[in-house]
Amino acid sequence: MHSPGWKNPKHADQWTNTLDTYAMPVIGKLDVGLVDTQHIVQILEPIWVSKNETASRVRGRLERVLAWARTRGLRTGDNPATWRNHLDTLLPRPASVQRQKHHAALPFKDIHAFVTGLHAQPGVTARALEFTILTATRTGEVIAATWEEINLREAVWIIPKTRMKAKREHRVPLSSRAIELLTQMKKARRSDFVFPGWKAGTGLSNMAMLQLLRKAGYPELTVHGFRSTFRDWCAEITAYPRELAEAALAHTLSNKAEAAYFRSDMFEKRRK
Repeated sequence: MHSPGWKNPKHADQWTNTLDTYAMPVIGKLDVGLVDTQHIVQILEPIWVSKNETASRVRGRLERVLAWARTRGLRTGDNPATWRNHLDTLLPRPASVQRQKHHAALPFKDIHAFVTGLHAQPGVTARALEFTILTATRTGEVIAATWEEINLREAVWIIPKTRMKAKREHRVPLSSRAIELLTQMKKARRSDFVFPGWKAGTGLSNMAMLQLLRKAGYPELTVHGFRSTFRDWCAEITAYPRELAEAALAHTLSNKAEAAYFRSDMFEKRRK
């Protein structure tokens, strides 16, 4: 639509990425002329409270796309994504939602400062939380990680399918900071677990990272929320396709046709 006029060439990709992530699963197979208010609410409602800033962007972009479609004669009638005197009667006002909600996930714009703060904290728990953020993995996957799964030379962590929610082996590319962190942990190795607990032969407690967040003054955050932060960053800031982000999170694609097409874990692309 407006991509030729954007100063930053990534803006067009960010636009389509956001719509691919949140809108296309609902309306991707519909003729643009058939999209109605029910579809728009179905797209927005699941993220309106938890990710209101993103949801508001999605709504605005849908409104512009549908306005463009009407101008081109591809649809008729009112724009179902219009806010004033339409969706504002069905959804809470953004300002109200933003005041009332408790953020389960840290906004991606704050992640750099948060991780920088983690660097200053000693101990296994702080390293485990940073590693969780760097790899966009789940708490259970991190606290049960063993050195046998880690290949520092190849910069990869291979989580066996027996420990994965989707029951499928997951390869995680390791960034330079993740390698640095693991190298530090290996120098102090006292267990087969990468992040050992207080008891000999056990991994870190599944509550340790959450307790660290509470002590650090983040009572509203959850460890799992950092995966949402990663997903929002992929959709809003990068030009990575939705399938790549889903692969990084080890999500199973719900669309069978997509799942059949994207059989690879796209490891090399994720490494970049």
